Amino acid sequence: MAERTYRIHVAAELSGVRVELIRAWERRYGVLAPKRTASGYRVYTDRDVALLRRLKQLTEEGVSISEAATMLPQLLTELDATQPPVEVSATSVRAWMDEVLKAAELLDQPRVARALDEVLAALSPLKAYDEVLVPLQREVGERWHEGRFSVAQEHLVTQEVRARLISLLHAAPDRGRRRVVLACFPEEQHEIGLLGAALRMRHAGLSVMLLGQRTPAAEAGRVARQVKADLVGLSAVTDPGAEAFEETLERIQQDLPEGASVWVGGPVARRYRDVCERRGVHVFEGGDDWSRLLGG
Repeated sequence: MAERTYRIHVAAELSGVRVELIRAWERRYGVLAPKRTASGYRVYTDRDVALLRRLKQLTEEGVSISEAATMLPQLLTELDATQPPVEVSATSVRAWMDEVLKAAELLDQPRVARALDEVLAALSPLKAYDEVLVPLQREVGERWHEGRFSVAQEHLVTQEVRARLISLLHAAPDRGRRRVVLACFPEEQHEIGLLGAALRMRHAGLSVMLLGQRTPAAEAGRVARQVKADLVGLSAVTDPGAEAFEETLERIQQDLPEGASVWVGGPVARRYRDVCERRGVHVFEGGDDWSRLLGG
């Protein structure tokens, strides 16, 4: 079932924040990123209304809205901890995935889009990514490798998923003190995992610069130094060979600011674990690595 939403005047009434003030806070401080209906109207979720109430409380206590905006990751974490989580049954996940896969088989792009939009309307960004989009991409990849999906069918799903992840990233907070640069290896075009990492990091309160596909090693290192990055995350799915893999790491490490750490995820990183260990680079495995990475 899709999450309940409200038009802006209803959200204003429920939260006690004037419509004009809601629009000003969105425009100047990016405290909310409401979805829009097909007709272009803003719609707000219960979580948005709860956040507006909390911001109103803080400003009444003397905290400026600009200062409150910097507290967004903390405020959202507090709200999520006090609100009952949306439970997703295995049946619901399977139904969403089957709908997308069936639509892809028929090369029905609007149907794929509608199914994915329903997922994003029903779940929080991280739940949508972890519980639906990741397993969906995995199954699409398996079908392609087994010859049950054509290149066109695989690309259709991947591009629709990618578009929604980018949309979620635009709406995610990005004002953290720790700076992160995320990039793919120089010849790498697979970036869905990198987009998911960026989404998780932003919601954890990190400031993320996403360079994306096919990033030259020299450019990744230069940008990391220029923005004084605390962490550089790399995606390596396509194998360039051990020598080229190590050369890329070496080139990036030459330009890193002092104290910055490097993490590499993907099957190639696991394949060349010995190279990473020799160069002091962390191999990202998921699970417990998230707490190490996000905790600094």
